[in-house]
Amino acid sequence: MRDVLQELSDGKISITEAEAKLLGYVTSEAGRFDAAREHRHGIPEGILCDGKTIDEIVTLASIAVETTGRAIITRTTPQIQEAIQKNLPKSVEIKSHSHPRITVAKTPDFEPPVLDATIAIVTAGTSDRPIADEAAIIASEMGANIVQIRDVGVAGLHRLLDQLELIRSADVAIVAAGREGTLPSLVAGLVDTPVIGLPVSTGYGLGGSGEAALTSMLQSCAVLSTVNIDAGFVAGAQAGMIAKSISSARNQN
Repeated sequence: MRDVLQELSDGKISITEAEAKLLGYVTSEAGRFDAAREHRHGIPEGILCDGKTIDEIVTLASIAVETTGRAIITRTTPQIQEAIQKNLPKSVEIKSHSHPRITVAKTPDFEPPVLDATIAIVTAGTSDRPIADEAAIIASEMGANIVQIRDVGVAGLHRLLDQLELIRSADVAIVAAGREGTLPSLVAGLVDTPVIGLPVSTGYGLGGSGEAALTSMLQSCAVLSTVNIDAGFVAGAQAGMIAKSISSARNQN
């Protein structure tokens, strides 16, 4: 504590940075930002835009950049992306993705984590890509190497079979599928790689909006884990945690 107070007194850190170091979080009118989350369990704090005003999002993003060197803002809109670009310091590198709707901002001196592990991101169809790409970005921000394997849905099984060795070479796989959600179960039955099923809200009619996909993955005969519908952040973070453990084990040998 004394060291932090001395840094504050010397002007080396701001009041916000001091609060983050002493408490692990920063309190603002927009809410509390968990600045210690990544240090605590390896998953960076994400700022979800849903339900927040643009001013609240910008405030939290500014706090994230100031205290951790990086802000990850999810489910953005063009208006939110524009506000972030306008209000964060000019020195901050900002990269916005429209599909998925994610913005990542980093200070010039931010040092990203690096893991000796690979995650395969497998998608059934093009409509599943935005949610799968959200998972890919989160896992990448955690330091994992990413391999994208796209458009290998069960309507054309040969497309998947052509990519099996690539999936098997990965340390963990996220498999995203909508409609009936068969692909994760099929992949899990053919590889010895841990599989995380990511149901996507594509599809229509009875069981549409991801419900049939979620039920199918939960009822899978093959062994796999399943996250909620469109939960790309969660899938990416879960895969990233597995990759982190694998990387640590490799570095110990």
